[in-house]
Amino acid sequence: MDRSDQLYEMAATGWQRGVYDDVQRTFRAPIVNWIWRTTMANYPDFCRHLWAQVKPLFETKAFARFSVRYRETVLSAIEREVEIPTYRRSELGVAPAEYTELRGQLATFDIVAPRLAVLFRVTNRTLHDEPVGADLEPDRAATAPFPAWLDSDRGRAPSMVPVDEFDEDIAETAAALQDFHGFDDGLPSIYRCLAQWPVLFNTLWADLGSVLQHEPYERACGRADDLTDAFVDSAPYSPGLAPDALRAQGFDEALIEDVQGLFREFDEGALDDVIPGLHLWAATVDAVGEREW
Repeated sequence: MDRSDQLYEMAATGWQRGVYDDVQRTFRAPIVNWIWRTTMANYPDFCRHLWAQVKPLFETKAFARFSVRYRETVLSAIEREVEIPTYRRSELGVAPAEYTELRGQLATFDIVAPRLAVLFRVTNRTLHDEPVGADLEPDRAATAPFPAWLDSDRGRAPSMVPVDEFDEDIAETAAALQDFHGFDDGLPSIYRCLAQWPVLFNTLWADLGSVLQHEPYERACGRADDLTDAFVDSAPYSPGLAPDALRAQGFDEALIEDVQGLFREFDEGALDDVIPGLHLWAATVDAVGEREW
């Protein structure tokens, strides 16, 4: 898989554009994340099959409840140890319209965080023929519809600094974040988004970098991980993504091994300490969603 190859929304047509539209509608966010764009560019038929298999999980009241609890689990674990700062427009030196845009873009990341956590976990498990729904004792919420009001029309489409164009005034912060997360090259989308507002980008690391590197954040990530496991264990639908199921659909061994490696990496390594932080960054501009169910 060429991970630099992506099919962006503006270039998607036909059924591929339809899948993207459906992802945005189901995820309730005006974004098609990198995982979809890259998988669609490299393995379009698999991407379509993947979405068809996992989509039902995100349409239930049980997932809605999980998404609220996931956000609360992350933020409350941090707040027990430190106060999360909230930066007002005047502190960041931005115009009112720009501050509104900033909050809307971070709200989008706040929305997608629990969705990405479940997507990576359930896909990683099923691709490796591991159980989903093994502890299923479903209540009505397991198959009841996702509430129409939750996370509705909150976010704005994110824009980002190009991966190799961090200005000199934020280069030190970018390097510190890259070192913290252990990335050899570049930074995830959330940081490229934040880098559009240099004062905020630098201030976040100065004020919260020590939090990320110590126990409160580690505890938050661990609790979020446990909550994700619990949801996947009780999922009412088990996607047909096991290797034998994919072979029956005509997918070859090279593709199966490639996507197995991709989703295992993202579920168990690359983003395990990035996704929970999406709620933390949104909280700093009061852009988080519901925290109580």
